[in-house]
Amino acid sequence: MKEIASMHHVTFSYDTEEESSQIQIKALDDVSFTLYEGEWLAVVGHNGSGKSTLAKLLIGLLFPSTGEVNLFLEPLSDANLWETRSRMGIVFQNPDNQFVGSTVQDDVAFALENNGVPHEMMVKRVREALEQVKMSGYVNHEPHHLSGGQKQRVAIAGALALQPELLILDEATSMLDPQGREEVIEIVKKLRGEIGLTVVSITHDLEEVLLADRVLVMNEGKVLMMGTPQEIFQKGKELESIGLDLPFALRVSELLRESGVELQGNHMTEEELVNELWTFHFSK
Repeated sequence: MKEIASMHHVTFSYDTEEESSQIQIKALDDVSFTLYEGEWLAVVGHNGSGKSTLAKLLIGLLFPSTGEVNLFLEPLSDANLWETRSRMGIVFQNPDNQFVGSTVQDDVAFALENNGVPHEMMVKRVREALEQVKMSGYVNHEPHHLSGGQKQRVAIAGALALQPELLILDEATSMLDPQGREEVIEIVKKLRGEIGLTVVSITHDLEEVLLADRVLVMNEGKVLMMGTPQEIFQKGKELESIGLDLPFALRVSELLRESGVELQGNHMTEEELVNELWTFHFSK
């Protein structure tokens, strides 16, 4: 498989002042992983675990204190930062930090203009991206007058318009309502199928985690574990011990077992749990 991004023994420390003396705090500690083309990697962890620092290192907002960050098979550096970013779509938690255009369509078109995309192609991409996030009716609205969820959809449209090879979502669906979140996730799933888009999502949303190919669990700046969603959630007690949640269906399955109900497997989704309960219990 083709490598898209990787970290090799990455450490990042920042300075903080305490009682008139400077102290170094490690936000990331010896982090290593590899991301492959077409893969969806979910990064999870409690607040302060290092997952947002990891995202900033991937997009070059920060550079490691030690170790190496590679993107598209090249070490990320000041020299190739802008060319590398042109191949990535980035959406942060707070969309207000990304707006630069006076209208929705201007904002979505901004990065395309910077990358020299021809006008006719730019108009087409802006229209398609806004259709994908169901914001076509807001092309001439001022972004700062939109609701929080609408702002986030515009930010996501701006990333999609770039037709990126790698899409990084840093808590990007956290401000959307359940329906909006589901729509955005469906968009990402569709793009993966159509163009082989590679996705990194830093998230608390368990629905996103379950859709990922692999999950990277961060704790105190280190990689605690990595595996498929099924492998990770089988370690439920360990996840709960560091303050992480479990999928609703998995928690209900555990409670049912404790109550004496015999279940055949670990259920990641409510549909799986309901199907087994109906097939093996209520249908008898």
